[in-house]
Amino acid sequence: MGRFHRHEDGTVHTHDHDHDHTHDHDHDHHHHDGSAGHRRDHAGDHLGDHPGDHSGYATGTQRVQVLEAIFGENDRLAAANRADFEAAGVRVVNLMSAPGAGKTLLLRETLRRLSQRVRIGIIEGDIETSLDADRLAGFGAAVALVNTGQGFGGECHLDAPMVRSALPRLPLADLDLLIVENVGNLVCPAEFTVGEHRRAMVYAITEGEEKPLKYPVMFRSVDVVVINKLDLLPHLDFDLDLFRANLRKVNPLATTIEVSARTGAGVEDWCGWLTAVR
Repeated sequence: MGRFHRHEDGTVHTHDHDHDHTHDHDHDHHHHDGSAGHRRDHAGDHLGDHPGDHSGYATGTQRVQVLEAIFGENDRLAAANRADFEAAGVRVVNLMSAPGAGKTLLLRETLRRLSQRVRIGIIEGDIETSLDADRLAGFGAAVALVNTGQGFGGECHLDAPMVRSALPRLPLADLDLLIVENVGNLVCPAEFTVGEHRRAMVYAITEGEEKPLKYPVMFRSVDVVVINKLDLLPHLDFDLDLFRANLRKVNPLATTIEVSARTGAGVEDWCGWLTAVR
């Protein structure tokens, strides 16, 4: 890519050639403003006192302002998804978490309680395999699997185009509630809207009290934090009050629901929040 040298007046010239820096020779530098004849040699005045001395040059990157929003296309399709959801009368919850926090087990327990009262669809996001989608089969929900490792570059999140690709495999007109189980990750999923009406995350107490401070974008983006694996509390050195305080620092408006998806404790409270979204 060569080297560039920026002058105080803002003009720039580059060195795009290869040469032996141990010998002296003359060459022309052509300025980007169109002027020519800026003749220097490598032992010359602006390069330093020694042959091959490039101390007068800046080697690094230049920041370029991008005039179009990086997420513009995603936002456009998210709006299209939202329009389709609302036309069908479906409310959508984007459910996020770190890997292993217990989203799928919580969803299975949710379906046990709600599938007879609420028509639920699920978009299941994973990089590979259908393991989580298979765990939700047979509980009365329409499930559409999106593997981001197949045609989507192995992305660590679901975005609006991926969610849109799953919609033809769901009976939207026959659903009341659609839950998007995002790929397990505490960073990327928070950055992409998919057309949802509400955002929720499952947080396991095995992850530590500091996670809201370390991953504020995720915790700040959600409407509700489901604090999971409360059955393990007697066996862990975990300060629940400290976690709540850390969460309030980044998102004082977030609702918290304490559950154990394994024992079922608190799951009815979560189901109540979901039905209120409708």
